[in-house]
Amino acid sequence: MAENLRVLITVKTCPIPSAKYDELVCTAGVTEAGDFVRLYPINFRDLPFSSQFKKYQWMEVEATKHTGRDSRKESYRPNCETIRLIGEPLTTKGNWAERAKYALAKRSQSMEDLYDQKSADRTSLGIFKPKAVHDITVTKDDPEWDPRFLNALRQQRLWENRKASKEPPRKVPFKFHFKFECDDPRCHGSHKMMIEDWEIGALYWNCVDGGDSPADACRKVKQKFLDEICGPDRDTYFYVGTVLAHGTWVVIGTFWPKIAQPQKPKMPLLFE
Repeated sequence: MAENLRVLITVKTCPIPSAKYDELVCTAGVTEAGDFVRLYPINFRDLPFSSQFKKYQWMEVEATKHTGRDSRKESYRPNCETIRLIGEPLTTKGNWAERAKYALAKRSQSMEDLYDQKSADRTSLGIFKPKAVHDITVTKDDPEWDPRFLNALRQQRLWENRKASKEPPRKVPFKFHFKFECDDPRCHGSHKMMIEDWEIGALYWNCVDGGDSPADACRKVKQKFLDEICGPDRDTYFYVGTVLAHGTWVVIGTFWPKIAQPQKPKMPLLFE
């Protein structure tokens, strides 16, 4: 049964070609009560401009609960023709206070906490604050998509007469992983978790298109995410979610306002 959902978009993952869904972008957000929602499939590049949502923008959409293979409690199948965007994205004023009201409403303590929630009720989305981010590792990946996916994608577009000339999204030929520690006595050292945030791929290709070598682009990605997004002046949280095929957790986004500075007391005027 279809539901009318009102969702604040907080996450978009890197687009990947899909034999079943053409091109897949996993989109996630929170309701006004702070409950997490996953919306897929959304072929973002095929959406009309008026429906191309931004992060931290409210969206209303008609969606049905996923059933069968995807039993994750937050997963919904959106009717993309019903997408309606509401206003402009929430601002970053006051150290992202308006965004934090919803995004952090139901934050978890740690990854260990989320592991327990997954076992208890199939939780597959969450947000938490790492105690320390130790590093970002970069490893080479296959520079091309699996040919089986690409062939199925092209055949589907030709059959449906849908933008058959549109090239699949470019594949980043590297994998990026956060190495971090949780603020939880059950955490025994560092977690290593892949980063699937749309922004990491966009930054990589912006650097390459601007003339950087792949090695320099990776260095700039690491610098941005490690030194700025997770810098000492940031109150950084990780959005995380599970991969349907394997059930493993990945980092799908970051929430990184500046750390609020305490207000200095005003000195009284001499003759006040």
